[in-house]
Amino acid sequence: MPRKFCPWYNNQLGEKNTAVRFKGGLLFFIGMMLGVFPVFAQFPQGPPGGQQQPMQPGQQQQQQPRQEQEQDPDAPRRGLLDDSTKMVYGPKTSLYYYEKFMRFNKFEEIEIDTSLTGFHNYEPVADTWYKYQDLGNMGSAAKPVFYEAPRQIGRTSGFHAYDLYYNSPDSMKYFDTKSPYTQLEAFFGGGNRNKLDIGFARNITPNWNVGFNYGTLRVRKTLNPTRRDDNMVVNDSYSMHTNYTSENEKYFLMANFSRMRHVVNEQGGIIPPEIDSTSVYFTYEDSKVWLRNSRATDLRQDYHLYHQYEILKGWQAYHIFDKKKQEVRFFSNLNSTDAEFFNDNRFISSDTTLLHHNPDSTNNHNHFSEWRNEFGFKGDFGPIYYNAFVKLRFGRMASVFFEENNSFTELYLGGALRGDISEKWSFEAEGEYLIPDGYRIHGLFKSPFLDLSYTKALYRPTLMQERYNGNFFRWNNTYSSIGVDQAKGVIKVDVNNWQFRPNLTINRINNYIYFNEEMMPEQATGEAFMVMPGVNAHFVLAEKWHWQTEAVYTVITGGAADSFRIPNLFVNTRFFFDGPLFDENIYVQLGIEGRYRSDNFAEAYMPATQQFHLQNTFNVFAYPVVDAFLNFRISRTRVLFRYNHLNEGMMNQQGYFVTPGYTGLKGMLDVGISWSFFD
Repeated sequence: MPRKFCPWYNNQLGEKNTAVRFKGGLLFFIGMMLGVFPVFAQFPQGPPGGQQQPMQPGQQQQQQPRQEQEQDPDAPRRGLLDDSTKMVYGPKTSLYYYEKFMRFNKFEEIEIDTSLTGFHNYEPVADTWYKYQDLGNMGSAAKPVFYEAPRQIGRTSGFHAYDLYYNSPDSMKYFDTKSPYTQLEAFFGGGNRNKLDIGFARNITPNWNVGFNYGTLRVRKTLNPTRRDDNMVVNDSYSMHTNYTSENEKYFLMANFSRMRHVVNEQGGIIPPEIDSTSVYFTYEDSKVWLRNSRATDLRQDYHLYHQYEILKGWQAYHIFDKKKQEVRFFSNLNSTDAEFFNDNRFISSDTTLLHHNPDSTNNHNHFSEWRNEFGFKGDFGPIYYNAFVKLRFGRMASVFFEENNSFTELYLGGALRGDISEKWSFEAEGEYLIPDGYRIHGLFKSPFLDLSYTKALYRPTLMQERYNGNFFRWNNTYSSIGVDQAKGVIKVDVNNWQFRPNLTINRINNYIYFNEEMMPEQATGEAFMVMPGVNAHFVLAEKWHWQTEAVYTVITGGAADSFRIPNLFVNTRFFFDGPLFDENIYVQLGIEGRYRSDNFAEAYMPATQQFHLQNTFNVFAYPVVDAFLNFRISRTRVLFRYNHLNEGMMNQQGYFVTPGYTGLKGMLDVGISWSFFD
């Protein structure tokens, strides 16, 4: 469980050309680090031994009496010393936090996760409890099932199909470790769907921590693979991070570098039996698919820096710097049967020396880049937190098909206010204004019985929605900004071993931009109204039997209602045994998990543009999916076994679809293991 305290606010309470560019950027980042940290050396450094040190992440604000520590099993540092007075390291001595905790003066450090609940859902889509629609395989293109109000009201690239697999700067974990910490996780999905994650962090000094992460996906095709290593997805991702606090606790820095290269060998889905009578659904390895010689690549790279300095008591100045790029490519060999999948109006240049305009192949390339600087001040005045900032963003979208780059410059003004009325009562308000035609206002009220939030935003179209040139599609649009009003409410009921959370979300969206049946962007002329009542519940029976469930019912009305394809009913549920066995040497979770979506004309996927689009011919029928799982922990090692689609062959249908033309997993066994090392 997180432990809330604020150690730094005790007095305030507060690829060749691609490869060259990458290496140059990496040298820039390393140079920045080498340039910055000698400056750090000018701050006084205390001895790393047993002498008194300033308050650091992980320390308590007040020292508990020895007797109270011995009696309190949840004391943060209980168990650090064994009977021989030897230091014992573990999850309580390796803590992490996120940048937003420091940014908003609401600091907390979180213990390393050793829990078993949900551990079997190791794929990114499953980890969201299937609130994303993908193409039925790990690493494939994915989009949220429900509408999400964006936090970025300014320009974005518009290529978001692989966001779920990227460790972006705002999701980076920063560590406070009392010993070197290493985490290894290996997951072996049935059908050679494999995932590996490695994380390492350590303190160089009590005030300075460094670490890195590495992840890879090697996911074989579930539809018509021709060999053992016929992969659909190949992903290699890594990141480096560091955080530093000066001796006097006035200066604080967090920085990271992230990179991902995500390659997908597209398949285009199963050929419908109406087009090819020999094509049959739910044959999986023997399925006939549209594409065999087409490939999408998404390369992302980010440099991020956050640092702040305490000018006066209760007042800090801060600066945020971001430099990011995204290169999106799509290649297809049109001298193969893949040409049958695409439309006939291909753009062919008279200059046959240009690879990108070659009639025998498609090689589309879009390059998005962005620079961002934010300057602001913040602080605490008693129980009130305040913040004000100015932000400058500028960037571009470049393409070999463009006559000139699609560039933008954006200036923002913004601020935030938070009041902690008590430990359980608080309110928050934040907003930003994009000069001259964008804004976002968000408010949140929290109490022991009720949480309420409201968001109102006017956000810009993506660069891709307004301009795109390629072999298959071309458009040049001017769209109005999209408006959204979103209100949410949650009632909190806790009675003994019963936790009940009825909730309601109401959305109003106008000028929504979507991709229509012709796979082209279009702006709706009317409004869409969404009423979404739901419930989250957790029951505990006899202290060891758990039932968790969530359900959302969605009704969409208004002139733009058909621009959204959301199932009326969305349900997840899980029933499991959770408890120790064998004299408490093994902790076990054993149970079943089910999910259900009502039938709907779910959006289809066009790999050439990496966009989901409307369709009205393929009904993704309702089908309950049941998985069985066993999670257990021995000491600090967690192991999972999950059997997917346990009810295969038991239903009227032979299987299920997640996206038109793409079937969900057949029955197969997944295995995974996670090790944590603290020395």
